[in-house]
Amino acid sequence: MSSPNTSKLSSNETDPVISQDANLHMDLHVTTSNLSLGSEPLAPHSPSTPLLLDSFKIGDVEIQPKQVPDWSNLKVIHRNTLPPRSHFHLYNTEDDALSGDVSRSRAALLSGTWGFELSPGPFKGSRDFYKSDFDHSEWKLIKVPGMWQLQGFGKGPQYTNVNFPFPVDPPHVPYDDNECGRYITRFTVPDTLKDGDQWRLRFEGVDAAFTLWVNGQEVGYSQGSRNPSEFDVSSFLNLDSENVLCVEVYQRCDGSYIEDQDQWWLSGIFRDIWLHSFTSVCFEDIHVRTNLSDSFDSAWLEVDVKLNTVGETTLTTKLLDDEGKELISASRTAQSYGSPCEYRYRVENPEKWTAETPYLYTLVLSVGSVYVTQKVGFRRAELIDGVFCVNGSPIKIRGVNRHEHKPQSGRTVPYADLKWDLQLMKAFNINAIRTSHYPNDPRLYDLADQMGFWVVDEADLECHGFIEVGGDPASFTSNHPEWREAYVDRAVQLVQRDKNHPSVIMWSLGNEAFYGSNHQAMYDIIKSIDTTRLIHYEGDQDAQTADIFSRMYTPVDEMIKYAEEKNWKKPFVMCEYAHAMGNGPGAVEEYIEAFYKYPRLMGGFVWEWANHGLSTQSKDGDDYFGYGGDFQPDEPNDGNFVMDGLCDSTHAPGPGLDEYSKAIEPVQVLGIKGTAITIVNRYDFVTLDHLRCFWELISDRQQVIGKEIFIPAGIKPHTKATIVLGGMPKTLSTDAWLQLEFVARAGSKWVPAGKVVARSQIPLTPPRTLALLRTPTTPGRPRIQRRDDMLYVTIAKGATFGFDTGNGTLSSLTHTSKPDHNLITVPVALDFYRALTDNDRGGHGQEWVEKRLHQTRSHFSQMTTTETESGCTIVVKARVAPPVLAWGVDTTTTYTLTPDHCSVRVQARPHGPHLPATFARFGLSLGLRDLNIVQWFGRGPGESYADRKRAQMVNTWGWSADALFHHYEFPQDSGNRADVRWVELRTRWGGGAEYPDRLLRARFGEHEGASFSVAPFTTRDVDECRHPYELVKRKRDDHIVRLDWYHHGLGTGSCGPWTLPEYQLKTDREFDVEVLLD
Repeated sequence: MSSPNTSKLSSNETDPVISQDANLHMDLHVTTSNLSLGSEPLAPHSPSTPLLLDSFKIGDVEIQPKQVPDWSNLKVIHRNTLPPRSHFHLYNTEDDALSGDVSRSRAALLSGTWGFELSPGPFKGSRDFYKSDFDHSEWKLIKVPGMWQLQGFGKGPQYTNVNFPFPVDPPHVPYDDNECGRYITRFTVPDTLKDGDQWRLRFEGVDAAFTLWVNGQEVGYSQGSRNPSEFDVSSFLNLDSENVLCVEVYQRCDGSYIEDQDQWWLSGIFRDIWLHSFTSVCFEDIHVRTNLSDSFDSAWLEVDVKLNTVGETTLTTKLLDDEGKELISASRTAQSYGSPCEYRYRVENPEKWTAETPYLYTLVLSVGSVYVTQKVGFRRAELIDGVFCVNGSPIKIRGVNRHEHKPQSGRTVPYADLKWDLQLMKAFNINAIRTSHYPNDPRLYDLADQMGFWVVDEADLECHGFIEVGGDPASFTSNHPEWREAYVDRAVQLVQRDKNHPSVIMWSLGNEAFYGSNHQAMYDIIKSIDTTRLIHYEGDQDAQTADIFSRMYTPVDEMIKYAEEKNWKKPFVMCEYAHAMGNGPGAVEEYIEAFYKYPRLMGGFVWEWANHGLSTQSKDGDDYFGYGGDFQPDEPNDGNFVMDGLCDSTHAPGPGLDEYSKAIEPVQVLGIKGTAITIVNRYDFVTLDHLRCFWELISDRQQVIGKEIFIPAGIKPHTKATIVLGGMPKTLSTDAWLQLEFVARAGSKWVPAGKVVARSQIPLTPPRTLALLRTPTTPGRPRIQRRDDMLYVTIAKGATFGFDTGNGTLSSLTHTSKPDHNLITVPVALDFYRALTDNDRGGHGQEWVEKRLHQTRSHFSQMTTTETESGCTIVVKARVAPPVLAWGVDTTTTYTLTPDHCSVRVQARPHGPHLPATFARFGLSLGLRDLNIVQWFGRGPGESYADRKRAQMVNTWGWSADALFHHYEFPQDSGNRADVRWVELRTRWGGGAEYPDRLLRARFGEHEGASFSVAPFTTRDVDECRHPYELVKRKRDDHIVRLDWYHHGLGTGSCGPWTLPEYQLKTDREFDVEVLLD
């Protein structure tokens, strides 16, 4: 069907009619061969006129399309694009150039609101929309840059991790299932740009391919979604009247086979579009290198300049320091004959650029009437005896993988959001970024240069989906000679755009594209352009081509085996590790400690920086962040695997980021002996002279502010030192902790004054034991009553514990001031299960579900009550077991009630066939009403688990009961607080230690590993819900309280190692534990 905007039959033409007695003959020929790739390229925009049957004669043949479209033709990557160049703007004056304000440059930004039409395929809709007489008045509007699926157009977003969302037939994509977005905008050339000699349209990013027209004339075609495309539009442009710019964007092209990154499939013009005005004599390209001497006390500044003119002209060069002082000022004759002009300038004792000291010079170049500036950082990246070094010193990468993402706009990320990401990374001690898995917005690299980050810049290349197809996955593209040009193009685009950024210390050939000859071709072309950087590619497992060994998600012990190999010549990096999906990652510290122990290990990049949730609403209007499966129809999809970041979808820091930041702090405290404290400087280049250290004493409900500790001057990077503690009290209370804070001094050049860069705690004294806590303090004995099927025991403070003699449970807690008000809503029970985390689902949680850990309940067998002079003892024997299976846990629970407390001792023996190898937890669960506030002494204020707790400091904390549960964007267990000595469940802040202020207190004494959680949801609620808004609707009036003696660690089983053995709650043991309730 024709769209309303396509040409129609004129009034004097007759609609074709086929008579009933006509004889029709159709020959149908089906073949498995495709249209020849050798055909001349044809974009799918050929003028379309209505088909008139009377214009054909018998025997005529009509074939559509006449030739292979550009977007399905492997031999067409670009048409009429200009050669790739470094990213720069031209300016009319030096002051404008030094401002760095692109609005003052010789360029006009064309982004804004455009007209838009979406058709289901390139051969549908308004195919002649680019014509000058086409009426676009009824078209809808769209924001540019932006992704059309997130602006109400098309089938909606689709997420896959590995799979191609279309039939696999490389290089072809479906002709009839390939949405086509047609864009229209009008603009006039600003007066300030009219004095040019060449005008260029530069598209910074279009997903996945596009054809361009200006004023009704076709300009060209390009693909490579995350790479720029630049066209000379001089001959098409009207300088003194309005111009019409039309762009046809194809959702898929042959390049989509090598753009199969783990992210949303989204389409459109998603980065800015610029109109550049180049003068008759100006720069085509600039390549800046800083060649530092072996002693690093001098350097050659090497500048290669390619001009757009042939012949002689004058090139002026200035180099300014960060205060604007001129260090170099030179004018030279440039003799350009189509190749770059090379210039060298000597610089003595330059300030070196590092991620810790990002000192930038400014290079000012001028030729003819135009100026350009380029930030310059003097640094040298290389291997020294196989160790990765910058400026002669080993560095450790404390990095993250970063996708481009904003929940409202997908891969269209405003500058403020880019800057927020990097500011947050800096605040959390991150020093490196891997641009997974494509070149990022060019403005990110400017920020990385200024703020100080090591950047591994990755080519826009991944074809992971071929692993699902069968056969040799590398044979489809990576090792296929016909794809070589496509691979090489992506390498060239990457390097040419970003080659002048000091933050870029390494190139990457892409991700999860297996390994083949085309990677060698990429390597070779990169080295021909840039010899100053190493090249990374994880898919080259044996580092045949790559300059370093790289791995993903390798367990710590296996990584250490690589580190301990003999005679290694290439370093080792974890390009992805510590998969930060949901509640996790666990056991990050083990990786970090290994990185610093072994010279071969460069460090690594956590996967990944932030969740990719997209803003959406439920049918009832509930706001939430959607993932795969939330935008039907979107089959296939990979569910919530896209929610795997240290930050949530708004890029707010999550609990995992706290833990990672703690593990990579630049100052670590190793131990204490007497008053001597051993620390280590984990900066790569700076001493600790910019820091001050202060101590505090932390104990139960006490915090003593101490004094400053002197830090010796000149502590070199990666070395240990001793600081001496002074002014400590002569006597310390039980369970006392020394807390040290390292704070940036005023006047620190690279760290904001007052910033706490590291915080550590050291235990000084042991806690009070349960034996001590059990010591009687109240004379007499508790009051014991029997009523109906219940046994009630009232202790001195008025709390009455009620036991059901029919099943042996502690099912009642009242107070003498309100005897009919039972605080317990769910009886106390021994529990081994937690709501599954994402890491549980990929790890031990599979067995928990299979072995029905979530279905266990206690089966009472005997209850014995003995009254004593000091109170009474209740012994309950039971078996905790699931249905169907024969494994169980034999338990003896002894309640000892005195005037002071109710002691709960649990002795348990797991046994039986198919016993799970681990439990999620071992503790008590109960429901409690009237609970509003929770206070505790232990780790806080945030959540903590056995293998993710170092970021949380031991202190006395208080929190709203409802706020303890952390709402991950995919509901799962959360809110645990580890290393707890006691916890109080209260109705309000302050007040006394008795009812109604305090409902219940639990004390664990010296037991190591105790924890608790409080949430207004049951475990089943959490397991069944898929989004936070669903869970919130199940919020209870009471709270589920869990008091655990042991809790299984988190691990990274969603994609990586399961919970490490030392953090597992194993069942091949007997348990004997106790807690005091009052």
